[in-house]
Amino acid sequence: MSILRTAARGAAAGAVAAAAWAAVEPFAARAFGTSYTDVRLLGRVAAPERWASAGAAVHVANGAGFGALFALAGRGGLRDGLAWTGVETLATWPGMALMDRIHPDRRSGHWPRPLLTDRRVFAQEVAMHALFGLVLGAMTREGRRG
Repeated sequence: MSILRTAARGAAAGAVAAAAWAAVEPFAARAFGTSYTDVRLLGRVAAPERWASAGAAVHVANGAGFGALFALAGRGGLRDGLAWTGVETLATWPGMALMDRIHPDRRSGHWPRPLLTDRRVFAQEVAMHALFGLVLGAMTREGRRG
């Protein structure tokens, strides 16, 4: 398979996985007892007045980029999906310190506790990344090398 086709297939899988995340996320927030969502995190920074659509678009684009890199690395399957998203969760979590300082929902008190140290938000993020990884992995099983 060509590099472009591999990247495109991974990007499509990542976009679907991110859309699944966005669809489930409001239910997960309720289950974990938070008002936090990645869609809101991204959208309120990108376009405060149209945060829901902007956040969903940025989230799906991020998922597509992650999926393309995942596929280009020759990864696929459930185990790889979970491993890669687990690493990504831990690698990006410190960025919540910046969000705690600049995000409009933290500054307004909509999210009253610091995101970086909120165990419920972290647990929700772990669960949502796992969902993303499982969907991505399931959609890329056949592309795995070695």
